[in-house]
Amino acid sequence: MADIITDREKEILTALSNGHIVKEISDMLNISFHTVETHKKNAMRKMKARTTTQLVSLAIRSGKIV
Repeated sequence: MADIITDREKEILTALSNGHIVKEISDMLNISFHTVETHKKNAMRKMKARTTTQLVSLAIRSGKIV
């Protein structure tokens, strides 16, 4: 977790933790589906997560999101 999670990645992680899917997040944030996917993949790489569930769990446990 040496890499810093950006504000946008935190925003997307928070939305994922609230049960939203990528399409919903793209609509809520008014950005493309692919942009959300890219932010999610970058966060997964930085946090060394293999699944979205693991990503959200790691983000919550590490205090990246509440």
